[in-house]
Parts: sequence; C-alpha cells; structure tokens
Amino acid sequence: MGGEAGCAAAVGAEGRVKSLGLVFEDERKGCYSSGETVAGHVLLEASEPVALRALRLEAQGRATAAWGPSAGPRASAGASALAVFSEVEYLNVRLSLREPPAGEGIILLQPGKHEFPFRFQLPSEPLVTSFTGKYGSIQYCVRAVLEQPKVPDQSVKRELQVVSHVDVNTPALLTPVLKTQEKMVGCWFFTSGPVSLSAKIERKGYCNGEAIPIYAEIENCSSRLIVPKAAIFQTQTYLASGKTKTIRHMVANVRGNHIASGSTDTWNGKTLKIPPVTPSILDCCIIRVDYSLAVYIHIPGAKKLMLELPLVIGTIPYNGFGSRNSSIASQFSMDMSWLTLTLPEQPEAPPNYADVVSEEEFSRHIPSYPQPPNCEGEVCCPMFACIQEFRFQPPPLYAEVSKAKEN
Repeated sequence: MGGEAGCAAAVGAEGRVKSLGLVFEDERKGCYSSGETVAGHVLLEASEPVALRALRLEAQGRATAAWGPSAGPRASAGASALAVFSEVEYLNVRLSLREPPAGEGIILLQPGKHEFPFRFQLPSEPLVTSFTGKYGSIQYCVRAVLEQPKVPDQSVKRELQVVSHVDVNTPALLTPVLKTQEKMVGCWFFTSGPVSLSAKIERKGYCNGEAIPIYAEIENCSSRLIVPKAAIFQTQTYLASGKTKTIRHMVANVRGNHIASGSTDTWNGKTLKIPPVTPSILDCCIIRVDYSLAVYIHIPGAKKLMLELPLVIGTIPYNGFGSRNSSIASQFSMDMSWLTLTLPEQPEAPPNYADVVSEEEFSRHIPSYPQPPNCEGEVCCPMFACIQEFRFQPPPLYAEVSKAKEN
C-alpha cells in the first residue's frame, strides 16, 4: 500500500482509528475524462475495535468564479453585497462503502488494516478541464467520510484531475488562418511611410509541445528600423453576477531580425513552440481560457502593428501524414505591389510612453518565461491542467481588464 503514506490522514485517538487513506487503482494515471471509470480503495487502520456508523465516498466537481471582499459561497451577509460569485456543478456522486445491516445502528471493526474498494463512472456528458486561476477554478475531488458515534466525522480527500479532450483534427481546427494589415508611421503631420504585415498559420489547432510554423511577409516603407515578433497570449475570462473579469498574459514569444527602411523580410515557417499550458476551455459558462497567436511589428516612436490569429490548444494532436510546410510556404508568396498605390492615412497622435519603451526595458519588465503571480496574502495555486504526465508552469504577472455587463 505504497500510496497510503502520501494520502493517509491521521485521526485523533478518541476515534480509535490510527489512519484513514484513499488510493486510486492506477496511481500513475494522470487524468480522467468523461465516461471513464474511477476505482480505488479506502484504507482504514485501527489500533483497537472501532464502532462504525457508516463509511461513504463522495465525488464532486464544480466550477466557481468569485471576486470582491469575502467572495465565495460562505461570504457573510454584509460582504455578499460587494462580492460576486457564480458556481456550476459538473459531478456529484455518493456511494456507501459500509453501513450497518437493517435494524442495527453500528458496525464493529476489529483492530488491524481494512480495505474498502470503490468504483464509479464519470458522467458521459463532457466534463470541463480542471483549472485554477486568480478569480476562479474548475476542481474535482474524491472524499471518503467516516461516521462514528459520539465523535465528529473524519475524512480524507484526493484531487481528481479531469481533461476535456479537444481534437485538433476537426475540420474547423485544420483551417488555415490568414490576416493582413498595414500602418502609416508618423507623428502629427510628419509621415514616413507605411509598414505592412501579412501573417498565416497552417491550422488553428495545436497541442502542447508542438512548434507552430509562422509564415509572414513584412514590408518596411517607413524611415524607422522595425522588429517583427510573435507571441502566444492566453486570455482568462471569468463571469459572475453579470460581471466580467479578464486576465491576459504572454506564455511564449519569438522575435525576428531587424528590418531596415525600404526593406522586406519573409518568415517561411519560423517556429514558436507551445509551452505546457492549460488546453483551451471553451465549454464552461463561467470560465473560459482562450489563446491567440499575435504577430506584430515593434516600431520605435509609434504604436505596434499587430495581427492576432485565433488559436486553440487541444489535447489530441494532429495526425496528418507528412509535412505540409513546403506547400504552405510556396502558396504564401504574396504580391504586395498594391501597397505603393495606397493613399497615406491620417497621421496619428503622439504615442503613449508604454508604446515607445525601448526593447531593453520591455525585456526587463516582461519575462520570456512565466513567473509566479504576486498573491498579496491570498492563497494561490498555480494554473494547471493535467495533460499526459507533466505539470505546468505558473502564470506570469497579470494584466487585467474589468467590465460590467448589462443583465
């Protein structure tokens, strides 16, 4: 019973129970999905005879979104007016593992080690992927509860990791995504020419660990030295009490070479690897996790020129045969001669300081790899979902947008 040591809960001597533990049948199984069977044993060790009223197993799963003073289901009446809270239940299973025969009030367990097997099936309807964020979570757990006369109930709990599989081989996620945009660079009435950007990815769906080939063409007709970049952004959206909280941060990035005035550059499949992140969560009504691939141009003294391509992080990888990169690259040679016929747009106002900060300052303030959030005294958990057998890095510093929605 090697798994007992990690999950056993010591129980007070008054209950005459030395330990109570819960182990799964396959401790190596990282996560479960809809329709799968969860099996295991509740382990009880008694140092002397134990009077038992009941031993039951509970499996629960719910999504919660909450923020504000004392936000949550146990918020006081005074604080609840200021807090927002929403909850959705996905799993509620209750099993009796041992109970007295009809007409008898208790069962007497002899000293020693006892094992009580359990087995239940997860609902066939899709379960939402496990997730923990700043303003909400989607959590599943299995709990064994021991009822004895004259003493409080005793319990032990194990977390159950759940994943809702997203197959990137569906037609909607195999469709290429292409966007084109240009920007007139200048300040007040002084213009220096347009910068144009076209970017494409060969499909919308990718999985953790995959490298996304990026195809892009950049033309610099301005007088500035520009730098093309690409980044994957994660957007978390929380909905509660008719209000919305949004958190957005960068999870991976790559940069290209500087492009001088009057020059062009082409990315023929420049790769950006997806780090271990939570897969897209699109089927929960109060918590969403979306991704986008941003291809953008850093222009000194002006706002960035940015294209955002929708991205879905799945769990079932692409199973196509061979590589399509060469054909995609050959099809992506774009004719940009029409740009010379474009009339200049209205010059823009002077940029904000945040838009003209130097690359060195930018790299100092926004790390290339996610950093732990500043919890300021809160109980924080890293954002994760169990995909295969690896854990995910914690999210970087948050950038937040709050907005109220009309009912």
